[in-house]
Amino acid sequence: MLDRIVATILPVIVIVAIGWWYGRTVKPDMRALNRLNMDVCVPLLVFSALAARGFDLAAQWRLVPAAALVILVSGLVAWPVARALGVNARTLLPAAMFNNSGNMGLPLALLAFGPEGFAGFVVLFVVSNLLHFTLGAYIFSPRTRIAGLARNPIVIASALGVAASLTGLHPPAPVLTGLKMLGDATIPLMLFALGVRMVSVGRAALGTGVVGALVCPLSGLVGAYAALWLIELPPAQAQLLILFGALPPAVLNFLMAEHYRQEPERMAAMVLVGNLASIAFVPLGLALAL
Repeated sequence: MLDRIVATILPVIVIVAIGWWYGRTVKPDMRALNRLNMDVCVPLLVFSALAARGFDLAAQWRLVPAAALVILVSGLVAWPVARALGVNARTLLPAAMFNNSGNMGLPLALLAFGPEGFAGFVVLFVVSNLLHFTLGAYIFSPRTRIAGLARNPIVIASALGVAASLTGLHPPAPVLTGLKMLGDATIPLMLFALGVRMVSVGRAALGTGVVGALVCPLSGLVGAYAALWLIELPPAQAQLLILFGALPPAVLNFLMAEHYRQEPERMAAMVLVGNLASIAFVPLGLALAL
């Protein structure tokens, strides 16, 4: 299993390194690319995952409140840590609460638990994304209007995807394939942008990165066990929840920190160091789950 985890993390490092090299030599303006990713690619990734044939949301409904509890408890654990260490809570809390359930969690769930586990993990991924762009957006910037988030492309895509799953009204296969192809561009674009941002990361930011790398999986595991204490889950779903809790900070945190101008250099360090540290924490999560 360790070689599979390394095989999942190594492509992340390669793409970030290419972005770092490009950022160092060309110094590009990434704002247009980041906007394209947030407005088009991420929504299509979410919609194509939910609207895929064979995805049964009704069979996985218990994972919805369980995932929400993991995220909320993680924030409650991270809050006093931020105050004690003098780290900006609006930077640390999103890193602790919203993890890398997409480009790391989904392939790991497929490798460890098979197609059925993958389907369940899609639910965790979607709940995390919905809270990320509502509660998370408010944490990044209290001036964010919750009512305005109903017009957020990712929130709209999530609602349409849930509707397609519950009604069985799926887009034609060729259309869904095209949407999925564009959605699949999300992850490499995020990682590339992260690499470009790492050019401006200083030593102080790297220190914060270590804090985020530790707080995210540890608070997530506390949240996972708290959720399992409150909500009775089948063993297979409980395993998914523990893996979910052990994941590092989401790359999407960096994109949102960039968007809201909330210490993007420090968030970039948390994301990068956290994903490197996942070589230790993800095997721990899998050992606890299994």
